[in-house]
Amino acid sequence: MTEAILLVGGKGTRLRPLTVHTPKPMVPAAGVPFLTHQLARARAAGVEHIVLATSYLAEVFEPYFGDGSALGLHLEYVTEEEPLGTGGALRNVASRLRSGPDDPVLVFNGDILTGLDIRALIRTHESTGADVSLHLTKVTDPRAYGLVPTDATGRVQAFLEKPQTPEEIVTDQINAGAYVFRRSVIDAIPAGRPVSVERETFPGLLAAGAHLQGMVDSTYWLDLGTPAAFVRGSADLVLGRAPSPAVPGRRGDRLILPTATVAPDAKLTGGTVVGEGAYVAPGARVSGSAILPGAVIEPGAVITDSLIGTRARVGERSVLTGTVIGDGAVVGADNELREGARVWCDARIPPAALRFSPDQ
Repeated sequence: MTEAILLVGGKGTRLRPLTVHTPKPMVPAAGVPFLTHQLARARAAGVEHIVLATSYLAEVFEPYFGDGSALGLHLEYVTEEEPLGTGGALRNVASRLRSGPDDPVLVFNGDILTGLDIRALIRTHESTGADVSLHLTKVTDPRAYGLVPTDATGRVQAFLEKPQTPEEIVTDQINAGAYVFRRSVIDAIPAGRPVSVERETFPGLLAAGAHLQGMVDSTYWLDLGTPAAFVRGSADLVLGRAPSPAVPGRRGDRLILPTATVAPDAKLTGGTVVGEGAYVAPGARVSGSAILPGAVIEPGAVITDSLIGTRARVGERSVLTGTVIGDGAVVGADNELREGARVWCDARIPPAALRFSPDQ
């Protein structure tokens, strides 16, 4: 296995306002763009050539990663002019692959943080002679996902999209967003139109009698599609719960990037990361949160499970829990924001304008 495709073209609408100016895979997690963690893990598994299937804000990827040599990789970039779906994106980059028709090609979705044993998935693919092998993981509540039942040997039996009734939930195994394709299967995907591998390619292969193999790996797995999940993933990388060779520092309760400034009596816990050029003032308390580059946390602010965007500012004594502050936004002093609040990029909230508790 020497090459892979990374699907990084999504608009990241569920992550707004984080993705207004930044494509989802480039939003920092544990101090570096999330994509860096995926690339580093692929390289650690022996992958050398990776094609990035880009679309939304495609112009930001290559200036950051270049040819990939800094990561020990050879990177290429292919941009979709119109969104083509997961299958269409694979077909769109097929001409950049170097594999032969029967060779394996690793495929990753660009928003999954996982501890998957990549080499084990490749071994499963090769030992079973599968046309496509899928990473499956088990979840407690599978209703939001596509179910993938398998037989006793791991061979996929069906693809069941987002079941709602108890009768429809025939397994707790879901498609975890990493695959190994036989190269010829990618070449057979229709070109020039949107194609979903989940809804069209995989069911079509099953109907045609192809061999689709599932491998259950229930190590760490998290879909970073929502702000709350993204913040949790960043914290888990810092804490060492999620594996990555790309975390820029020692794992622990906090990660402070080299040019950040943190007051001696500020308290950082729970996998908090403070990005380049950010400032955390005296008396501030930050837990399980991501403070992106250039952000400012003023004295006495209390921030929990939140993400503070690039160059944003949180005023004195403001209390934020489970919130996202967009790039360049300003939350004035003495505000209180609770779970699910999203402050858009460059917005201004005056001092003491929003509260959930009585005025003291």
